[in-house]
Amino acid sequence: MAKLGVNIDHVATIRQARGGAEPDPVAAAAIAELAGADGITIHLREDRRHIQDRDLRLLRQTVKTRLNLEMAATEEMVAIAMAVKPDMCTLVPEKRQELTTEGGLDVQLLLKTIAEAIAKLKDSGIVVSLFIDPDPDQVKAANKAGADFVEIHTGAFAEATGEKRQREELQKIENAIKLAAKLGLGVNAGHGLNYSNIKRLVRLGGIEEFNIGHAIISRAVLVGLDRAVREMVDLLSAVEAR
Repeated sequence: MAKLGVNIDHVATIRQARGGAEPDPVAAAAIAELAGADGITIHLREDRRHIQDRDLRLLRQTVKTRLNLEMAATEEMVAIAMAVKPDMCTLVPEKRQELTTEGGLDVQLLLKTIAEAIAKLKDSGIVVSLFIDPDPDQVKAANKAGADFVEIHTGAFAEATGEKRQREELQKIENAIKLAAKLGLGVNAGHGLNYSNIKRLVRLGGIEEFNIGHAIISRAVLVGLDRAVREMVDLLSAVEAR
C-alpha cells in the first residue's frame, strides 16, 4: 500500500497568524502519526513564514515514523539539514512571493548546485528526493544529480479541468513514474491532492508515498485531525484493494 506523509505546514501557518504558541505543529505531528500517517513532512522556508527552526528540532526528537524536510538547495538549508539529520530531504524550488510551491525544481538548469547539495546531504546519511514536474528530462536530470527519489509535482493534474486534460496530465505522471523506476529512483507524489483526485493516482501504481497537507488540514478544521488522517489512510487502502 502507498504510504501517507502528512504535511503540517498549515498548522504552523495558523499559529504564525497570531504570533502565539498554538496550534503546535509538534502536537499535530504526534496526532497524525497516531492516526496512521507513515511520515511527517515540513517545509522550512528561508523566510520562516510557517515552520520555525524550533519546530524542526523538536520534530526530529519526537517523530516516530519518518521526518521529511522540504527545503531549498541553499548553503544555509543544507547546513541545517546536516546538523538536524531528518530521514529525508526533499529539495524544492522556492520564491518568497509565492503562496505555495508553484512548480517543480528545474534540475537541468541547476544541475551542478543540486548535485553538490545532494552529495553533502547523502554524506550525512540523509535520503534525498527532488520535487520535479512529470517531465522525462527532469527525471533523467534527477538521476544524474544523484537523487534517491523524485517527488512528482501533481499540481497540473489537480488543477486540470475536463476529462481530456486530466487524462493528459495523468499520462505525463504515469510516464514519469515508469521512467524513474527504470532508472532506479523511488517515486513519491504530492501537491494539490485531495480525498477525490488522489484515487486516480493510487490506481496508477508505482508511487511509494503521497505527501498531502492542505486537504488534510482543511478537513481537520471540520472533523478533527485524527479523523482527517484516518480517512485518508483508509482511502488509500480501499483504492489499492480494488
